[in-house]
Amino acid sequence: MSSKNPNPIDVHVGNRVRMRRMLIGMSQERLGKELGLTFQQIQKYEKGTNRISASRLYRMAQILGVPVQYFFEDLPASVTSEAEQGMAEARNHTMIMDFLGSSEGLQLNRHFAAIKDANVRRAVVDLVRSLARAEEEA
Repeated sequence: MSSKNPNPIDVHVGNRVRMRRMLIGMSQERLGKELGLTFQQIQKYEKGTNRISASRLYRMAQILGVPVQYFFEDLPASVTSEAEQGMAEARNHTMIMDFLGSSEGLQLNRHFAAIKDANVRRAVVDLVRSLARAEEEA
């Protein structure tokens, strides 16, 4: 058995499954139960090590309350075309997806989305931007 790297599209789709599942507060065990699978199988899907079939992806979309195309949104250019992409951009996309899939990223997104006032949201973005700049300069 050869140890192949997972397909980048499978990894992306798995990240989107994990992000949505965590965003709505669903456990891997519950999603697995809804699909008739073990939580270990859900883990493999989320890591991209196992490919999700079309019918299973369709069912996941129903359970998670999103359209199927949600799982393919924001695919990096390196996956969707043959065009050359800079390494920094690819690393940045991976870093963002890792953050969004983390507990802190999900909490930040959940609470940020609850802010109704656009001016307050802009102020939060400005605050985070200035903190990041200060961190870079330190």
